[in-house]
Parts: sequence; structure tokens; C-alpha cells
Amino acid sequence: MKLFTCQNCGQLVYFENVRCERCSLALGYLARMATLSALEPEGKTWRALVSPGEVWRFCANADHGACNWLVPNDLPNRYCAACRHNHTIPDLSVPGNEAAWCKLEHAKHRLFYSLLQLRLPLVTRAEDREHGLAFDFLVDPTNAGDAARVMTGHDNGLITLAVAEADDAERERRRVGMGEPYRTLLGHFRHEIGHYYWDRLVRDGGRIEACRALFGNDEKDYGQALRVHYEEGAAADWQDRFISAYASSHPWEDFAETWAHYLHIIDTLEMAAAFGLSLGPEAEQRGPAARIDFDPYAAVDIGRIITAWLPLTAALNNLNRCMGEPDLYPFVLSPAVMKKLGFVHELIKAQRC
Repeated sequence: MKLFTCQNCGQLVYFENVRCERCSLALGYLARMATLSALEPEGKTWRALVSPGEVWRFCANADHGACNWLVPNDLPNRYCAACRHNHTIPDLSVPGNEAAWCKLEHAKHRLFYSLLQLRLPLVTRAEDREHGLAFDFLVDPTNAGDAARVMTGHDNGLITLAVAEADDAERERRRVGMGEPYRTLLGHFRHEIGHYYWDRLVRDGGRIEACRALFGNDEKDYGQALRVHYEEGAAADWQDRFISAYASSHPWEDFAETWAHYLHIIDTLEMAAAFGLSLGPEAEQRGPAARIDFDPYAAVDIGRIITAWLPLTAALNNLNRCMGEPDLYPFVLSPAVMKKLGFVHELIKAQRC
């Protein structure tokens, strides 16, 4: 993620901001330019300070506080490049649903920032009814027990997110109950989109055998594999081969988890580069050093990404502990995991070329 500033007054602003706190100008995100722009009103439309020759309007979901992305005024689309993939949203007349949905949308828009930066294929359900990418944000049935609750998942391009996950306390309850070190809305989106791109780039892209050589045979019974995982847990040596315990359950989950971590890594490195971070720990036995001065979204080699990532996570984890918080990145990149990250990197790089 980049750092953004208000073009009118220079104030630092965040990706989700809709107004500059210093000069009060409206803000909107221009996906085509990958920038957040200060805006000046022109009737019911807007002119962006970064592109004054064009006229824009906000995505229709801006009315609910769920989106701050702009749509060119001369296009018929009511929704932006991220919101047009929505298939089902919760009933906004029900108290609490709008606020929960907005949290989901903010995470989803950060996902789409990365997908657009990587120039990954994005086809809506309207463009491809069978394989298009779509999102269902579903509410648990009233008085539903754990067995009846909505399960986050992916099915042939349709990604389902449980609205209950937007509740921090409920998400933490599920994280602890499932023995996970990390569980966030953005993590859910990055994981599930990994399943979607396994279909598009691995299966449909003729890379199944190459993928199986690293991740294992995906023809293994998926339902049975998950049952065994939840009943027996991961193997004692899972950290030698997988990024997470859940990744060890099935090759599809291994790929999706690896994909999610690739997005975690490059997006965090981009922000670190925006701050001009340089890492060189002062210690009797110096740890790894790195100068993060490159664009990870355009990196040619996975080695450069990992070389910068390892010392950054050491710094971030230590800073978190100083605040009494758990490690920001509680994962270990074994040599086997690095190879899998390299596969994802090359897969994305190849389709971009």
C-alpha cells in the first residue's frame, strides 16, 4: 500500500479517508491512477486535483460509507472496479449490518488495490456467469448454532464472507477456538482470492503439474482432508513445509495460504518503502539488514522480496512486543515455503507479461 497525501495541503491521508482532516476537501480514490485525490465539487460531480481535466462521480456504495472510489462520469457504471463484483450484501435496514458491511468493504478494497497493481485478471459475474468473480456477504441465520453459521469460502468464483467476521470479538473467538495465530478480514479476502486464482492461473493456465510438484496432489479428497485436519491436527513438522498449520490440510489450502502471504508481504513492503525504511539492527551479533527502496509489486526476483521481508518482520515483531501485543507476523518462512512463494511470484509475473 502506498502513502497518500492531500494534493491541496500536503496532509497525510489514509486509503479509506473521504475527507482531508486539515483542509476539509473531499477525497476519492482513482483506481486507474492508483492514487487518492483531493476533490473539488462541480455540481453533482467532482474534479480531481490530480486530473483536473476529467469529471468523476462516487461509486454508488459511497452513500453507505462503504466505498470512496470514483467512477468516470462518462461511463454508465454505478459501481467502481471493486464494488461491481458484489453479488449479495446484507440487509442494510437491519441495525448493525451496514457498519459490519462497511468493515468488509474496506478490507475488500485493500485486496482490490493489490489485484489491480498486479494486473491480475478480474472478470465480473455479469461478464462471465460461470466463472466470474463475485462476493456474497451473508448473515448467520437467527439463533443459529455453530453448525448452521455462514462459512467463509470459495466456490467457482463466488467468494462467501460471513458478516459475523466483522465483529472483532466474534472473530477473535473463532481465532482462539481454531487455534490460529492470525485472523483478519483482509486475511480472509487474500486467502479466498487465492482459491479463485488457482482456478484461473493454475488449472486454466496449464500449470497444474508444476503446482503439484511443490504443493502436492490436489486430487486428494478435499472433504476428508479437512476432517482429518480438524480431528487430528497438523503433523508435528508442519512448519518445515507449510506457512501455517491450516496450509498442511490440503494442497488447495496450501496454495491459498501461500497466495495470501505473498499479498501480505508485498503490500507491507510497499508501505515500508514509502516510509523509506532502512533496517540495520544494533546488536553484538548483528541480524539481517535491509534497505527497502524498491517497488515489490514490480520486483523481478522473489529473493529480493524475501531478503527485505525477513528483517522487517523481526523489527515489526519486536516493536509489537514493546507495546504488549503479539507478533505482527507470527509465521516462519522455511526454505520449502520460500519456494512456494517463488512459484506464486512467477505465476503472477508470467500472466502480467
